[in-house]
Amino acid sequence: MSDRIHHFEAVAFVENFNLRELAQAIPGGRLRAHELRYPLEGGGEVFVYPFGAAVFHDAAAERRERFLERIRATLRAPARKVVAESFTVREEPGAKIGFAEGVLQIAELGPARAAAVAIVVAQSAAMEYYERLVDDLFGRTDALVDRLEKTGTVRARPARLHRFIGEAITSRNEVLSVLHLLDKPDEVWEDPELDRIYDDLRAEFDLTDRYQSLEIKLRGVQESLELVLDVARDRRMWLLEMSIAGLILVELVLSIWRR
Repeated sequence: MSDRIHHFEAVAFVENFNLRELAQAIPGGRLRAHELRYPLEGGGEVFVYPFGAAVFHDAAAERRERFLERIRATLRAPARKVVAESFTVREEPGAKIGFAEGVLQIAELGPARAAAVAIVVAQSAAMEYYERLVDDLFGRTDALVDRLEKTGTVRARPARLHRFIGEAITSRNEVLSVLHLLDKPDEVWEDPELDRIYDDLRAEFDLTDRYQSLEIKLRGVQESLELVLDVARDRRMWLLEMSIAGLILVELVLSIWRR
């Protein structure tokens, strides 16, 4: 058998997927706990994951777009594609498992190994979406803190800060919800070579460090916003106290004037 190049193309959406509903709406797939796998007419296959990602294996662009249209048609809200990522595997008889210029070299790519490659590429694409989301939150929070540093006060209303903190907490919960998706699939434990491939792929995409970086940034955003909110509350209380003191002073002045 000659060398063969395999292409994996990942697409991540804002929306998550309900795999059971998707399997009913688009028949012909094989449903597992965290994966829905379809063969594509004309060649290739697609892996669909509940965290809103689909990975195409050796599928031409028109077949990819055709299947994505079928996914969009099943969703209640318009599907918004936000991240695309690609990865290449070279299948070469007798080759040792390893990476060369970002390409995974492997002696044989069977169904289980293709699934392992697909889920890591899907995780990386989904992670990139969360990285963009968190970077936006981090930038907006940094602007608030910078204003606080320069002026010593916060002009934003507490209700607005509450909404912003709620958005940050929601984002953090979304990121935490994908933690279990970074666990090894059960079949990986049963194949030592597949286990190595999976670990090498996670290291190549730097998934663990990227996830930890997200957690640190989100924790920093939450703590900074809580501090800003405390300052805003203190400013509001100071204004209230000054208003009360002003009313008392006016009352005293009127009382003296009436005498």
